[in-house]
Amino acid sequence: MLKSQKIIVYGLGKEGAAAALFLSKSNDVTAIDDRKKSDFENDLLDRLESAKIKLYFQNENPKSEKFDYILRSPGIRPDNPKIKAYILNGAKQITSTGIFFEDCPGQIIGVTGTKGKGTTSTLIYEILKASGADAHIAGNIGTPMLEVLPKLSQKSFVVLELSSFQLMDLKKSPYVAVVLMVTSEHLDWHKDHAEYLRSKLPIISSQSSKDFAVINWDYPNSKAFAASTDAKTISFSTIGKSADIYVDGQNIISNVKLTGQKILSIEKIKLPGRHNLQNVCAAVGAAQALGIENRFIQKAAYTFSGLPNRLELIAEINGVSYYNDSFSTTPETTIAAIEAFQKPKVLILGGSSKKADFSDLAKTIADSSSIRALILIGAEAKSIKDALAKYKLKPPTSEGARNMQQAIAQTLKFSKAGDVVLLSPACASFDMFKNYQDRAEQFKMEVSKIKTPQ
Repeated sequence: MLKSQKIIVYGLGKEGAAAALFLSKSNDVTAIDDRKKSDFENDLLDRLESAKIKLYFQNENPKSEKFDYILRSPGIRPDNPKIKAYILNGAKQITSTGIFFEDCPGQIIGVTGTKGKGTTSTLIYEILKASGADAHIAGNIGTPMLEVLPKLSQKSFVVLELSSFQLMDLKKSPYVAVVLMVTSEHLDWHKDHAEYLRSKLPIISSQSSKDFAVINWDYPNSKAFAASTDAKTISFSTIGKSADIYVDGQNIISNVKLTGQKILSIEKIKLPGRHNLQNVCAAVGAAQALGIENRFIQKAAYTFSGLPNRLELIAEINGVSYYNDSFSTTPETTIAAIEAFQKPKVLILGGSSKKADFSDLAKTIADSSSIRALILIGAEAKSIKDALAKYKLKPPTSEGARNMQQAIAQTLKFSKAGDVVLLSPACASFDMFKNYQDRAEQFKMEVSKIKTPQ
């Protein structure tokens, strides 16, 4: 626990602000952010100022003042010039994640991967709650981990959704580490794919033989993590039966405690889409590592229906089902969304760039017999169209929508009763929307305006 130290926090996003408030209780805290003061809500500014945190915005910086520590918020790269300048002036670099791992009295279950982190983290949390454990959830899922820390005891279990930004300079690893599908992501932030993979390794690299690593065996990048941990490895797969936990017909089977033990019946699982079975298998592995009884795993898995903005059914209008998958910001997750539905689909695709490769997505679209039409939006519409150009057989494509209202209007020209209209953009949202939540809300609003026959 840091006490009586001079600390500067760089970045006042949700986690940075929570860190500043947490540290201010026993330290002298200054905070800086590259944005304008007017970009922040007055309530947050009031709380920070009430905690006697000195604030500097945009081009303002404390002059010649030395600090013992500089806390890097997750969105700030460790090699940022400002970070380096403070380190050269004597400050040691720290993070919220590092503080949490140092001070947490309970057991940590960490979950990372390119996609599926939120769903898997929440299902593990629900399983823990079903078992009667003192369970908490925090991290990248929305609740800053330092807000949760004061509530924890030695009997607590805390599930952390951990992004590459939070993991990349972590010096400790969780008791149970869950590695989901690892493909490519955030290549607009990371220098390259290799750095992205390295950034996730700390989730397992400091584990001991007393710990557990639950690893997706279906992705080479994920499977390779097993070579970097001393923990007991629990593998899971949805495409083969050589893993410790696997899918066999309509059942999820585990060899962790008993050979061939049936854990779940797939037809009773509420999470939509075949791809979510990976997340369920991961949660089963974590639960078994923690010694949780099957009845509690079943209770949670048979009632949990997923998170908002992940294949979320919004409405059924004129026989058409409208699904919000706005959280899908990579081609891989959009491929999974396409494969989740056998019905004819009108797909809304596109957004701002994350330097993604759309080749596999284009092939999936061209090979699919169930995509009725594509509505291409945003800055990446051309890149997606170019990736599709090499295929002779591809669905009709509509372009030019400048907002969600126009995109929904275009879907009405193609969709028929029995179809699915699917917002699964495979891209970030920042060219047309504030964020993926704003994109989802506008989708919901425009769907709600669709008229039904009188």
